[in-house]
Amino acid sequence: MAQSPTARIAVVPATADRFDDVARVLNPSGREQACWCMHWRAPAKEDVTTRGARLRALTEEEPAPGMLAYLAGADAGDGEGDGEVAGWLGFSVRSAARSLQRSRVLPVGEPETWATTWVFMCVTVRAGFRRQGVAQALLDAGVDYAAAHGATALDAFPVEPEDGRRVPVSAAFVGTVAMFERAGFDRLEPTDATSGRLTRWHMRREIAA
Repeated sequence: MAQSPTARIAVVPATADRFDDVARVLNPSGREQACWCMHWRAPAKEDVTTRGARLRALTEEEPAPGMLAYLAGADAGDGEGDGEVAGWLGFSVRSAARSLQRSRVLPVGEPETWATTWVFMCVTVRAGFRRQGVAQALLDAGVDYAAAHGATALDAFPVEPEDGRRVPVSAAFVGTVAMFERAGFDRLEPTDATSGRLTRWHMRREIAA
């Protein structure tokens, strides 16, 4: 889908009234066992076919489980969620990221900090909307949203592309080191986790009181 030079991006919380748009980004083909950005939120014994319903329930709560980006032309209303849904950013308070708390390849942090540390799980941009700044707009808005909801630290585990090569689409859902650096995150250390055979880095941004 081509967009005009006057196109703009609006990012809003993924609330229950926008769940159809969440589905358009995360499960456009209606697969019964789609991820639904629920892997880190999963209980120890999970029925994967319930992920969509569980994410829908989370969109009815505060804070939201993620953000949605919309791309619209300059004449498409006020920009607050008008236009075509273009992408999703998933995040969670660490205390609700149960699978991450059990990870053997990613740092789990100190339990006493879980309630105020947020983790950025994935960023997904629909085909036809990529390379237009959607992922960065989602991340920047997500940082502001987390800060407004009491976060004191933000963690992420993106990859860094090899020299002269782009990150494969299949691995890009974790984000890239560069986009998190542009959002004010610091690179801490490489982890034992990979995405698309690329090392995932632990990155963090501290939020001032």
